[in-house]
Amino acid sequence: MGISMKWLVAGVLGAAAFGAQAQVNQIKVWAAACANCHGTNGRAEPGMESLAGKDKDEMLQKLLDFKSGRKPATLMHQLSKGYTDEQLAQISGYFASQKK
Repeated sequence: MGISMKWLVAGVLGAAAFGAQAQVNQIKVWAAACANCHGTNGRAEPGMESLAGKDKDEMLQKLLDFKSGRKPATLMHQLSKGYTDEQLAQISGYFASQKK
């Protein structure tokens, strides 16, 4: 592999890593909106539901149910409508990956 090809490969890999980190950062921004009620990184104060370490699929189903109106809520039905289903899946994955 020539020197210019090595730089090209390094550039592509660097750009991919940057893109992946940017995506992680975006998910953290979306998840931060949940902190007011569900605590930093999903670890809520007593009286509120903690999200950290919960099952991703169960969280996603709840969010989708809020979004569609199948699950009644005071606020979550409005908030969940501000995200795509894919964004809700990514947010659920983020909270599922946090330590309880």
